[in-house]
Amino acid sequence: MYADVIVDITHEKLDKVFQYRIPDTLKDRLCIGSEVIVSFGKSDRKIRGYVVGFSEKPDYAPEKIKPILEIDEKGMAIESRLVRLAAWMKEAYGGTMIQALKTVLPIKKKEQERTKRTLRLCLTEQEGKERLERYLEKNQKARARVLAALLDSPEMDYSLAVKKLHVTASVVRALEDQGVLKVASEREYRNPKIQKREQNVPIRYTQEQQQAIEQFQRDYLAGDYGAYLIHGVTGSGKTEVYMEMIRTVAAEGRQAIVLIPEIALTWQTVMRFYQIFGARVSVMHSRMSAGERYDQMQRAANGELDVMIGPRSALFTPFPNLGLIVIDEEHENSYKSEQVPRYHARETAIARAEMEHASVVLGSATPSMESYYRCQMREYRLIELKERVGNRPLPTVHTTDMREELAHGNRSIFSDLLREKIRDRLEKGQQTMLFINRRGYAGFVSCRSCGYVVKCPHCDVSLSAHRNGKLICHYCGYEEPMIKVCPSCGSRHVGGFKAGTQQIEDLVKREFPEARVLRMDMDTTKNKDGHERILSAFADGEADILVGTQMIVKGHDFPAVTLVGVLAADMSLYSSDYRSGERTFQLLVQAAGRAGRGSAPGEVVIQTYDPEHYSIKTAAKQDYQAFYREELEFRDRMGYPPVENMLAVLMMGEDENHLNTAAEYLKAYAERIGGDYLEVIGPAVPYVGKVSDIYRKILYLKCPKYGMLIRVKNQLERYIKVNSGFQTLRIQFDFNPMNIF
Repeated sequence: MYADVIVDITHEKLDKVFQYRIPDTLKDRLCIGSEVIVSFGKSDRKIRGYVVGFSEKPDYAPEKIKPILEIDEKGMAIESRLVRLAAWMKEAYGGTMIQALKTVLPIKKKEQERTKRTLRLCLTEQEGKERLERYLEKNQKARARVLAALLDSPEMDYSLAVKKLHVTASVVRALEDQGVLKVASEREYRNPKIQKREQNVPIRYTQEQQQAIEQFQRDYLAGDYGAYLIHGVTGSGKTEVYMEMIRTVAAEGRQAIVLIPEIALTWQTVMRFYQIFGARVSVMHSRMSAGERYDQMQRAANGELDVMIGPRSALFTPFPNLGLIVIDEEHENSYKSEQVPRYHARETAIARAEMEHASVVLGSATPSMESYYRCQMREYRLIELKERVGNRPLPTVHTTDMREELAHGNRSIFSDLLREKIRDRLEKGQQTMLFINRRGYAGFVSCRSCGYVVKCPHCDVSLSAHRNGKLICHYCGYEEPMIKVCPSCGSRHVGGFKAGTQQIEDLVKREFPEARVLRMDMDTTKNKDGHERILSAFADGEADILVGTQMIVKGHDFPAVTLVGVLAADMSLYSSDYRSGERTFQLLVQAAGRAGRGSAPGEVVIQTYDPEHYSIKTAAKQDYQAFYREELEFRDRMGYPPVENMLAVLMMGEDENHLNTAAEYLKAYAERIGGDYLEVIGPAVPYVGKVSDIYRKILYLKCPKYGMLIRVKNQLERYIKVNSGFQTLRIQFDFNPMNIF
C-alpha cells in the first residue's frame, strides 16, 4: 500500500502530492488526515506531511519510493481535521484533492509578516534622570529627547517615537547598546478595524427566545450535539438567540463560526457581536487583503478569538476547539460555491461539526426547502419563533394586479396604490424602500395582459428567450419558436421586463422630485466601503427612498422604514429554474420584513401580473407552511430536490462536434451504470452555450438517494479518466445545483 502525502499545506503553490510506501507497522494506524514524518528531497531531511489518499499501485519504480518514517502523535490536530474535511468534500462534490485542500486550508500568500516594535526603558527613574543630565551636558540632544520621553512613558511605539522625536535608528541602537532601553519585537496581525467598544448590554428575551436558548443549552451541556433550524419570522430576534448560544459555547472554552450571506450585512452583524464579545470577535470577507485574511486565520488557530464572522469561506476557520457553527439566512444561494468543488456550506458545516463534536444552528424567516424537509424527516431539530420582539405586528401587505393597472391605462411601473403610499410617507417624513426583483432578468417571456408564461411541457419551468429567436428549456433542451401573440388571450403585450435599478431611480426622481433618493446595486457598491456608505446614509435619514436589488432586503434593520414596494415580483417567479417559486416567496417575505421594524406600523405593496400564484399569495400572508405544502407537492410530482436529488454534469470543450459526441457517450454510460434507479435528462445547451469560444453542454441526473449519485459520480470520474476522448474536455459536477448553468 502507498500513501499520497502533501508536505507543505500552507504554501500558495499547493499543487503536488508525493507518494510514500506504508510500512507494515503503520498499515492499520494511518487514515486520511494523519500527520506523518517523512524524509524529503536528496538530503533526506525529515519534514511533516499529511496523508491525503491511498493507492495500491506505485506511480514509479517501487524501489525508489521512500517509506513513511512515523506518525506524528503530537501533530497539529486542526490541520488534520481540515485535511479530513477536504477528503470528504472531494468525495461528496467531485474535483481533485488539491482543489479541495485549497478551498479548506488557509493558504499563506507571499505577504510580509508585520512586526510591532516597542521601546522599553531599562533604567530606574533615578538612574534615568542622572543619565539625562549627562546627555544634556554633552549636548547629545537626540538621545536626551528619547530618554526624556521614556521617563514620561516607559513604553513607546518604535515608529511613533522615531517620527515624533525626530531621531534616527542609529540613536536608538546607541541607547540600546548603553543599556538605556530595549527594543522589543512582536508579531502584529493585520486586524480589521472595529470602532465600537465592548458593552455588556442586558437583553430581555421573549418567552420563545428563552425556550430556544434553554433547549440548546440543555442539549449542548449534555453532549447531545446536533443540527437545529430556527424558523423565526422577520424581527423575531434570531441574532440575540445566536449570541446566547455562542456565550454557552464560549463558557465551555470552545469557539464559534457565524456565517452570513452578504458583505453588506458583515459590519452590521459584527457590531452587534462586538458589543457582547469584544475584541475576541473577528471578521472575514472578500474585500480584505490576502494578508489580512491569513492573519485572522492565524489568530483563530492560536486561540486568540472566540467568534469568526463572515461569508462562506469563514466556515474553514482553523479553530482548535470548534463548538458551534451558525448559518444565518441559511436559504441564501451564496452559501453554494460556484467553483470546484461546488460545495454547499450547510452540508459541509454539518460534516465538519460531526467530525469535531460540535453543533450547527441554521436560521431563516424563509427556510430552504431542503432544511425544512430535513426537519420533517427528523434529521434537524426545529425551533420556531412566531412573534416579533416587542410584540410589533407584521406589516400589512397589499397585492396589486398589474394586469388591471394596464387595463385602466396605467402603463407606468408604479401602480396607483404604490404612488399614493409613497406620497403619504414623504409627507410624514418616513422612509420607503423600493425593491426591484431582478433575478431572472433575461429569462422568461410573459403576457402583460393576462399573465400567461411560456413553459416547458416536460420540466414545468419557464422557457428562456435566446437571441436566435427561440425559447429553450435549460434542463431537457426542448425548444420552440419565440411567440409574438399571447396564445391564451391574443394580446400583443408579450415580452420580458426591461427596467433596471438606474431606470427606476430616474423614474422615482421624475415622479417625486422633492424626494431624496439613494440607489444600491452592483454598480454603486463597487468600492471597498460602498455597502457601508449607502446603508449608513440611509440609516442616518439622509434619503427618503432607497432603490435597490436583492441586497437591500436581506437582514437590514431601518426603524424609519414604514413602506416597502416590490416592483415586478414575477421576475424571479418565472426564471427558467425549478427553484423559482421558492426564491420568489423568500424574496417577498424578506422584503416585507424590512417594513415596520420601529414603533410605526409597516405596509408592503407587491406588484405582480400573477396575484393568484401560490408563492405570491402565501408570501403576502407570510404563511410559510402553506407555501411549503404547495411547493413540496410540485417538487414531488416533478422529482426535484429535496424529494429527489439531482447531479448536474457540465461539459466544456473547443470542438462542438467532439463535445456533442462525448456528451452522448457520457449519457449512455450513466444510464448503463444507473439502471432503473437513475433518470438522465439531456444533454442540453445551458443558458450560455458558448463562453470565450468554449462550447458547453449539460446533463442532469436524478435519483432519490444521494449516496447513489455519489457512486455514479465516482464511476463517471473513473470512466472520464481512462478514456482519451475526454482528455480535451473540462467536466465539472454539481450536486443539487442552486443555479442553472
